[in-house]
Amino acid sequence: MKVGLIGLGIMGYRIGANLAKAGKLHIVYNRSADKAESFAKEYKVSKASSINELVEKSDVIITMLSNDDAVKNVVEPIIPIMKGKILIDMSTISPTLSVSLAKKIESVNGTMFDAPVIGTSTFVEQKKLVVLVGGPKEKFDIVYDILKETASSIVYMGSNGMGLYAKLVNNLLLGSYVAAIAEAYNFGLKAGLDPQQIANLLSSLSSARSPTTELKMPKLVKGDYSTQFATKHMRKDLEIIMRESQNLKVITPISSLALQLYKMAEALGYSEFDFVSVLEVFKKLSPKS
Repeated sequence: MKVGLIGLGIMGYRIGANLAKAGKLHIVYNRSADKAESFAKEYKVSKASSINELVEKSDVIITMLSNDDAVKNVVEPIIPIMKGKILIDMSTISPTLSVSLAKKIESVNGTMFDAPVIGTSTFVEQKKLVVLVGGPKEKFDIVYDILKETASSIVYMGSNGMGLYAKLVNNLLLGSYVAAIAEAYNFGLKAGLDPQQIANLLSSLSSARSPTTELKMPKLVKGDYSTQFATKHMRKDLEIIMRESQNLKVITPISSLALQLYKMAEALGYSEFDFVSVLEVFKKLSPKS
């Protein structure tokens, strides 16, 4: 079974590397051809000159793309040639869009799974990703066999769209939680506490400590906003949650507020930086003493 990968961004590149090292990846495509070229040379896989070429030469197609428009623009044109093929979309996009695309692929006798991930680029490198899968259960074993090379947990969540809804549950909490961590950290700084004391409190002593505080507190203390998960992507995910909450008729006031904070961080120039840069909203907008 030949596997192709479309999308060699921060996450896709590392996922592809893990699959290639395990002998599970055969061909790649990226909008920036030079990145695909360098990846193909480094990991001894083929480089497709077009998306259609990759699909035609693959039995399973994995996509790791940035947003709804990117996935729609890649997937819709290839639907006519998806007969007998499997698409595993690892992007975090609107469940509504994903279900719609899955139905179209099913209509030509193809199969689509949504398989968004929990974890940063560091987690990919350590093969500690959590993959949340939605799609037909009878073919889940194929997805599992491929993605086990880049993840520690691969969980079947239900029918198409359920993987994405599960991912949004996680990111609703994560986005709100990191904004709260940044607010608490800034409050402590303004009160005169030592930054390391605050970090130790939140990451080791607090009843609210978590793997997220362990990962993000050192970055906050150092002012290290190097990207593990970009602010623009968290803002995008919270926007999806806002739209889906309207469809589901459920209130999401806390994540709606977090969304505005990440928009402010982007307005301050931190769109491409790690989403812990939301700290700068609190630092720069708090009155000067």
